[in-house]
Amino acid sequence: MHPIERLRYVARASGGDQRMLVRETASAIADLDLDPAGLVVACRRIVERHSTSGALWWLCSSLLAASDPFREAWGLADLIDDDATPAHLVQLLPDDATVCVIGWPDLAGEALMRRGDATVLVIDTNDEGSSLVRRLQRVDVEAEAIPAAGVAAAVAASDLVLIEAFAAGPDGALCSLGSHAAAAVSYCSEVPIWLVAGRGRRLPEPMWKVMVERLAAEGHDGWNRAVEVVPLALATAVLGPDGLVDADPSALAAECAMAHELLRMSAM
Repeated sequence: MHPIERLRYVARASGGDQRMLVRETASAIADLDLDPAGLVVACRRIVERHSTSGALWWLCSSLLAASDPFREAWGLADLIDDDATPAHLVQLLPDDATVCVIGWPDLAGEALMRRGDATVLVIDTNDEGSSLVRRLQRVDVEAEAIPAAGVAAAVAASDLVLIEAFAAGPDGALCSLGSHAAAAVSYCSEVPIWLVAGRGRRLPEPMWKVMVERLAAEGHDGWNRAVEVVPLALATAVLGPDGLVDADPSALAAECAMAHELLRMSAM
């Protein structure tokens, strides 16, 4: 597939593993011979199409700050593949714990499959939860799909709640719809809640603010969006590539340079 066609494929893709989107985008850009202006336009269009993907914002920002972006693209793809977040989660999960998750979180889902001994309660708010339950059951992990109305009961029955970030800034994270409710119930019920923020999800504050503003400008009611903002104050801890740390703003420090070029919309 020609690199331009690959970029168009990524632009049209919806959902999916953020690591896969980064790999496909990075490999397509690495094969192109764009001038600096062309790279800026390509990166703007990528983040406009995937406005809630922190990993793609991280990739594009890192490329625009690089002296040799086309060589850097391969290194960034390897870096996202080597994200240690799932491995840390495998090691840190309590033995035989009952764990509550929302939808199908890429990193947490991988860790739960690898760990094997957890009982997983999957809040099915995005029509992906049932698919995760079937996938877990195929590897002999005990799992049950819970309707959105049962979020309070599921959290109360859990030893740990995992909320996965699509993107994060100093004061919160974009997570699957239903995550805020689960986090609030966890906070009130004193059930530990870990915010899973994998490689590339933590953005500079100006970039984070623009991402949230663009989400609000889409005009959808909050309950009709696929994602919502979860305040960091509701989390007990943050789990990322460096392990588990206390939930404070330093835990969500930016992983990439600030690329002001991405804050402007491309001319369509």
